[in-house]
Amino acid sequence: MSEKYIVTGGAGFIGVNFIYSLLKKDSATQILNIDKLTYAGNPNSLTFASQHQGYRFLKADIIDEKLIFNALDEFKPTKIVHFAAESHVDRSIDGPDAFVRTNIMGTYNLLKLAFRYFDALTGSQKDRFRFLHVSTDEVFGSLGKQGFFTEDSRYAPNSPYSASKAASDHLTRAWHKTYGFPLLTTNCSNNYGPYQFPEKLIPVILLNALEGKPVPIYGDGSNIRDWLYVEDHCEAIQTVINKGKTGETYNIGGANEMSNLRLAETLLTLLDEIRPKKKGSYLDLISFVKDRPGHDMRYAISIDKIKKELGWQPKESFLSGIKKTIHWYLEHEGWVKGILSGEYKIGRLGLGEALKNVLKR
Repeated sequence: MSEKYIVTGGAGFIGVNFIYSLLKKDSATQILNIDKLTYAGNPNSLTFASQHQGYRFLKADIIDEKLIFNALDEFKPTKIVHFAAESHVDRSIDGPDAFVRTNIMGTYNLLKLAFRYFDALTGSQKDRFRFLHVSTDEVFGSLGKQGFFTEDSRYAPNSPYSASKAASDHLTRAWHKTYGFPLLTTNCSNNYGPYQFPEKLIPVILLNALEGKPVPIYGDGSNIRDWLYVEDHCEAIQTVINKGKTGETYNIGGANEMSNLRLAETLLTLLDEIRPKKKGSYLDLISFVKDRPGHDMRYAISIDKIKKELGWQPKESFLSGIKKTIHWYLEHEGWVKGILSGEYKIGRLGLGEALKNVLKR
């Protein structure tokens, strides 16, 4: 019997790739994609899914009780994978309201209604049901020069974004401990790959370079992140929801730790080889800009638990993954133009000026 997935936020970067991975593995899988279609939700990324008879789309806000309750009642999922979230740190600094509303209140509403749906199930239907909450390693704060985040790391979020995700993590844990709801949580490192909205670091570097514009690097570029190819992440999520123990948290990382400056240099050097400039090197475009307030210095994540208990590990190195990513963006210029021709423009956010202006009113 094929699974019936509700995927929230399935028009966003990771959600799109997850839906693609589900349909590639089993074309008979039934999927209800629930997405509000904010600025980062792109229905044009889902043209492949519309070819599948079992795929449905519902435009809805996860905070809308009536729509979500009706969706659960009518679709009757066996699995729920919860991606829906405001996710850009810089935007959270300028406007934290949306992050509190969606990431905390939206998750609460989804948990409340999903539990009511689950509680009414019986027998094998109840045994089969799972809810997976997708979170981030940013809830753990900033690491020193040594060590790794583990599933037991202390929560210490430093941005409105990470604080809102930390709150949602605590809610999901409480729903399992208090109500016995069959929950799993994953905390991932920085994702990259196809369909990523061009406000995140890697597409900003790539697209600015192709336009001959300065490539902005915050501070001195020494901040370190672990990079996870999105297809590896999607495979890990499927592994956790199918094999993971309910109530448990699993860290998902790419084992690709590097500074932002080294990342930019690697990407731009590859771009010099794949699509050379007429004159000079893309490396000449690197420009250091004012750092983000409260910028965490280092993230690094241990995958020992998911590797030992569930047998998952990433397939892509950063070099192989970033080559695939560069080629995807070069081959999908129409997708990029479709975004940049609208209201969204690549630009600097996250200096806190918007919030200051609100507080002055």
